[in-house]
Amino acid sequence: MASETFVHPTILLFDGHYDYWSMLMENFLRSKEYWTVVFSRVAEPAASFVLTDAQKLELEGQKLKDLKAKNYLFQAIDRSILETILCKETSKQIWDSMKKKYEGTAKAKRARLQALRDDFKTLHMKSGESVSDYFSTTMAIANKMIIYGDKMADVTIIEKILRSMTSKFNYVVCSIEESKDTDSMSIDEL
Repeated sequence: MASETFVHPTILLFDGHYDYWSMLMENFLRSKEYWTVVFSRVAEPAASFVLTDAQKLELEGQKLKDLKAKNYLFQAIDRSILETILCKETSKQIWDSMKKKYEGTAKAKRARLQALRDDFKTLHMKSGESVSDYFSTTMAIANKMIIYGDKMADVTIIEKILRSMTSKFNYVVCSIEESKDTDSMSIDEL
């Protein structure tokens, strides 16, 4: 008899980095088909409205999805934070509460984006640093900038990487610039 293996997806625990956590958690909830109830909530009909059997069944299905989404959110949040949101009745209320508490104000986001832009501007490959490590560092900063609202094109990142490598890579940079059109090159191609 063949044994069956079940893979249970790991739920990312919230560690204070809201932007990263929310992006992964949203993707997780979308993959489970629960994001609609988190994003738009379950619409309760007015008390005087009479539901058909099909509508009752649909409403119960939506409530079950909301309960499951709420369960996943509870699993992703540690006890100290969970205690502050236990009174929230729906997954949307939990999500909105987390967003309000941890996403930050527009002013704080602008300040963080300015700091990231400065980091990106002054970033240079260090002597002895591998190309892979430098590429990863550059992409980490660029991706954070994009998350905070910067509209950065691939060509900007590609040019930054090529311009800021150590001099020992000058021949490689020249070769890339001569053989490829960096304006239409993707980051993956680089």
